[in-house]
Amino acid sequence: MTSRKPGPWRRLYDAVVRAAAHRHAQTWLFILAFAESSFFPIPPDVMLIPMTLARRARFLRYALIATIGSTLGGLFGYLIGALFIDQIQPWLADLGYAQGYATVRHWFAEYGFWAVLFAGFSPVPYKLFTIAAGALGMPVSAFTLASVVGRGARFFLIAGLVRWLGPAFEDHLLKYLDWIGWIFVVLVVIAYLGYRLV
Repeated sequence: MTSRKPGPWRRLYDAVVRAAAHRHAQTWLFILAFAESSFFPIPPDVMLIPMTLARRARFLRYALIATIGSTLGGLFGYLIGALFIDQIQPWLADLGYAQGYATVRHWFAEYGFWAVLFAGFSPVPYKLFTIAAGALGMPVSAFTLASVVGRGARFFLIAGLVRWLGPAFEDHLLKYLDWIGWIFVVLVVIAYLGYRLV
């Protein structure tokens, strides 16, 4: 009995993981973080984790690379939303993001800066927020600040946990990454409510 051939997304995922061992892995990490913030489906965590495990002393460097790449990619997504939102609406629908994008637009109308901060760490695809921010004309300075804080918190926490807990943590991190993200979301909501009360 022949084994089932992996699908295109699994092959893409495996290729990204293999790139983590490449001698130009830091460049690939930057490119992946940039692309994932605007159009690519694979998160940079799948490279960040094995790279940190291989050279744990460089965890801060790798987290910084991912944060910078993701923030710049977010600005590219912002530009896409600002200039081409009508043209990419069918693409969002084809990828199954239409409902998610509609939800994100609603969140922007309600929370603005806090929605981007929430998106930077949450399991919700970050690209939806970057595109929506551009489409709805969010101030670039506020968008950039929220991206740096949200994405930086995510990547530095992941790299720090891998550095601290080592290989035993790798198998569990991606499994529980959504839970970590939602815990951060709760913290952002608490911070938002405190801000409103003050």
